[in-house]
Amino acid sequence: MDVSGVVAEGFEPVREAFVRNFEALGERGAAVAVYRDGRKVVDLWGGTRDVDGTVPWEQGTAQIVRSATKGVAAAVLLMLAERGELDLNAPVGHYWPEFKESGKERTLVRDVLAHRAGVPVLDRPLTPAEAADPDLTAAVLAAQAPAWEPGTDHGYHAHTYGWLTGELVRRVTGRSIGAWIATEIAGPLGLDLWVGLTGAEAQRAGRVGPIAAPAQEGALRARPKRAVAEAYADPGSLTRRAFAAITPPPDENDPAYRAAVLPASNGIATADGLARFYAALTGEVDGIRLFAPRTLEWARAESSAGPDRVLVVATRFGLGYMLHGGASPLLGPGSFGHPGRGGALGFADPESGIAFGYVTNGFLTSVTADPRAQALVRAVRTSLA
Repeated sequence: MDVSGVVAEGFEPVREAFVRNFEALGERGAAVAVYRDGRKVVDLWGGTRDVDGTVPWEQGTAQIVRSATKGVAAAVLLMLAERGELDLNAPVGHYWPEFKESGKERTLVRDVLAHRAGVPVLDRPLTPAEAADPDLTAAVLAAQAPAWEPGTDHGYHAHTYGWLTGELVRRVTGRSIGAWIATEIAGPLGLDLWVGLTGAEAQRAGRVGPIAAPAQEGALRARPKRAVAEAYADPGSLTRRAFAAITPPPDENDPAYRAAVLPASNGIATADGLARFYAALTGEVDGIRLFAPRTLEWARAESSAGPDRVLVVATRFGLGYMLHGGASPLLGPGSFGHPGRGGALGFADPESGIAFGYVTNGFLTSVTADPRAQALVRAVRTSLA
């Protein structure tokens, strides 16, 4: 396999794992980047830019990262809280009065970030076009009755997380969350990362699609428990309904979908963009740091833990971030970040100074623990040993 890029001395195991992903795990095109203490130590890419194409992946090729976008959206709310523009302990209805309807008047901003808002599903799914309309989605979420009493339990808000966070940012700042990310995060840091990708930069994003799970995958990731499989198969379950909140499933290669601002699902980034973002959450990158120390602790202090009403398995969340655990193994106990269903992963581990980004054009069926990303995480751990 012809892999391009560089690794710093000691991080050779990451290159070996990256090559093996192509040879044994069906990888088509991908990139991985790792920063340590604000300095890039891994920058690798290989394969083709399109899952079904032949044009080589280049440095700077970007891909849709699905739910890895959620970690970027979370940073916006936490940065607004750090600046005193948003109170994490205030009711959502303080900023968005219409949201008080249908028993949601005590829902807190922190409940949204910790997947405790109780609205992971909609009574009527939205079409892809409707999902891109912020006025419509705000009205639908405001009218939606919760599936459980907000704040009392947690369940993964697969799509609704994006509309909730996006509307809060719009109410507080008057800007879309995509515009806020562009001017306050991506621009200052020089990140190749967008939520709402338009213009000439759209040509940098490759085509994505599903790939068949290799036989070797079973050796790396256990089969889902029967309860999990049944939940995904049941049209009436919270699991199935949460992921079907946009129906029919959008065409992720459609320029109109990529141009929409959907901070739960349609961020587009390079591996370096994801890794550099997380590096700036935990320390300085070229003189810029996004989180103050107390904000970093808000992000990774456990706010939800235990059986997840949507994902069924036990999950752990800080404020907007998945935490290290069985459902989403990261580098260590203090790690925080977010995977994207089927592949992408971005996270930081403050104790080791590591920030990690992985993007791919080939999606597997995994939700939180893709075997290719996990192989790379293990290789980083080996490199630090």
